Amino acid sequence: MSRPCTCRGSFCGSEAALAGVRIIAGQFRGTALASVGKGDKAAHLRPTTDRVRESLFSVLTHHDVIANARVLDLFAGTGALGFEALSRGAAHVSFVDDGRVAQKLIRQNITKLRVAAQTQLIQRDAARLPPCTTDPFDLVFLDPPYGKHLGEKALEAALTKGWLREDAIIVWEEARPMPAPDGFELVDQRRYGETHVTLLSKSGA
Repeated sequence: MSRPCTCRGSFCGSEAALAGVRIIAGQFRGTALASVGKGDKAAHLRPTTDRVRESLFSVLTHHDVIANARVLDLFAGTGALGFEALSRGAAHVSFVDDGRVAQKLIRQNITKLRVAAQTQLIQRDAARLPPCTTDPFDLVFLDPPYGKHLGEKALEAALTKGWLREDAIIVWEEARPMPAPDGFELVDQRRYGETHVTLLSKSGA
C-alpha cells in the first residue's frame, strides 16, 4: 500500500504519518499502527486515510466478504488495510511488498497485534507474483503507486498464477476509476477526493 506522493490534497506523505494510523473497528479497534516517521526517506508511504478505509470496509461488510476470509494485501505498505480486515474477522492476511521500510513496519505491526499465526509477509514485487503455493484468496487489496500500470500487472499475475478463488473480490485504489480487466467483473466504484476505489469480482462469481 505504498506509492509516490501524487496527491494534491492536504493529507499525504509525512503528514499522514504524523497524524497516525489506527485500527478503526473490530478486535483491535483504536490500536495505533507503526508508521513512517517525519523526515524518513520513505515518507512517501501513504496509508489509506481513515475516511476511505471506513467507507471501504462499510461496503465490504455489506457484501459480507470479510468474516473468515483469506486476504491478500498487495503493495501493502504499512499493512493498514490487511490489519483492519484481520481486526474485523478475516482468518488470514498475506502482505506483499518489496520495500524494506514497508517490510519493517509490517513486522512491527504483526508483533504489536500478536498475529504472527494469522499473517504472512511475502517479500516480493507485487507486480511479479510467483505461482501460488498456498490456498487461494477470497479478498485482495490492491493499492499500487498511482499511474504506473502496476495494478494491472499485479492483478494479471494474481489471476494467472492461481492466487484468487473463483468468487474473489478485489479492492483497487487508483488515481482514476479502473475498468474491469479480462477475467473480472465490475461490482462498484467510488471516489474519495483524489482516490478512486474500484471493486471487482473474478468472473463467474
